[in-house]
This record gives sequence, C-alpha cells and structure tokens, in this order.
Amino acid sequence: MEPTILLTDDQIAFYHEHGYLAIEAITTQDEVDRLVGVYDRLFAEKAGRDKGDQFDLAGTDEEGKEASLPQILGPSNYAPEMRLTQAWANADAMVKQLLGPEGGVGGDHAIYKPPFHGAETPWHQDEAYWDPMWDYNSLSIWIPLQPATVENGCMWFVPGSHRTEVFPHHSINHDPRIHGLEIEGADVSGAVACPLPAGGATFHHSRTLHYAGANHSPMPRRAWIIGGGAPGKRRETPRSFPWNERKETARAERAKSS
Repeated sequence: MEPTILLTDDQIAFYHEHGYLAIEAITTQDEVDRLVGVYDRLFAEKAGRDKGDQFDLAGTDEEGKEASLPQILGPSNYAPEMRLTQAWANADAMVKQLLGPEGGVGGDHAIYKPPFHGAETPWHQDEAYWDPMWDYNSLSIWIPLQPATVENGCMWFVPGSHRTEVFPHHSINHDPRIHGLEIEGADVSGAVACPLPAGGATFHHSRTLHYAGANHSPMPRRAWIIGGGAPGKRRETPRSFPWNERKETARAERAKSS
C-alpha cells in the first residue's frame, strides 16, 4: 500500500528540535471506524492474555479484577489486518522521513482507558522499558481512535527532553507487581498537551518525557501505538535499569509458562 500522507519539512524539523510532533491526520475517518471494531474485539477477547500480551498496565493484573489501564502488546499479531491499513503505510513512510531510509515501523501495542475510571499513564520515557545494553534510534506513533482530549487522556510531552539520558524510574506506586513505570526526579513543568481528532497522531522519541491523563469522560479512550525505528547499536559503556529487574508481574509469569 502506498502512503497517502507525508510530513512537511517544517514538521520534520519540529520533531528533531522538540522530540515530539502532533499531526491532524495519519489516516481517514472511514479507516478509524473500521479499526475501532477490530480494537474493541481484541480487548473484549483479552487477546494474548495467556501469553502475557494482555494485562493491566497500571495495576497488579489479578484475575477477576477489573483493569484500570488495559494494554495489549502486538495487537496486529492477533488482527493482522491492522498492518494492511493506510495508517500503517503512512506511519512507515513518515518514520523513513524522520529517521532515514533504513527506518520503518515494527511492533505495536494498544492502551484502552475505560470511561470514567481509565487510569493515568504516568510520566515516563519509553526507553526505560527496554534492554539497557543498546543505544536506540526509535520513536512511537500514538494514534487515537476517537478525539483525544485533556479530559479523556490525550498525550503530553516535555519539549527537548529527548536530549536527556534515561532518568531513574520505578514501578507505579513502587509495587513490583505492576508493569507500568513512572519517572523519578524529572522536571515536567514545561509540558505541552496535544489534543487530537480521531485518526490524528503524535510522534515521540524514545527518550522524550510523556504522559497521558486519566479518562474522566463518558467515552472509552482508545489508543493504537505503532513503534518505529532505524537500526540501533550495542553500547560500549554498560548501563542497567534496575527497576525492570525488580519486577514480579503476573504477565511475565504467564509469558514464561505459555
């Protein structure tokens, strides 16, 4: 599928200067409507739960307990038609614009915030979740499948924070049973909110500080996140992310036994 939307030179320059970018459209409303059906089916089925791919990002993920921040890793593994969308083709082309011809899209995940009680996604850097032995050239493309507002949990970014190192993090509420991370000691006073229409998108660097608030609205907040990157390289100077080593999550146990 050929791309139908590309970034402008000004948008590319803004991303590299600030570490994030918001655009009004990465696909059409018709495609968004189709994606909503696929998305809702995957969450209703808890697709991938037995493999550790579906879990509560902000809670202890106990069986029979309603999740406050349900997430699915690799939703396109369970619904391959998601990779055959205009959104996927446009995202791939835009990653190449931002990172060069070796760039492209790869994995994806989905985060659902239920009406009125979907939890906040605390301030963090994506790279804090990853293997610390690598230097990355990566970004994330966050696509809302309904209007994203401050009330229902749109994205917030700290401009220029992609130039920092990875800050210390800890599991939410300092509970190692919780997969989600929150940052320690970062100044987020200059944060910028990025409300979007359905089918818009934000792009952010793997070190950009970002956050999404709780859902205080009567509508679900659906976000599909596509990962993009160019080849990284193994670090010459070792580092460690002890916050990941301390985790004792139910999703990891399910993944081991699958």
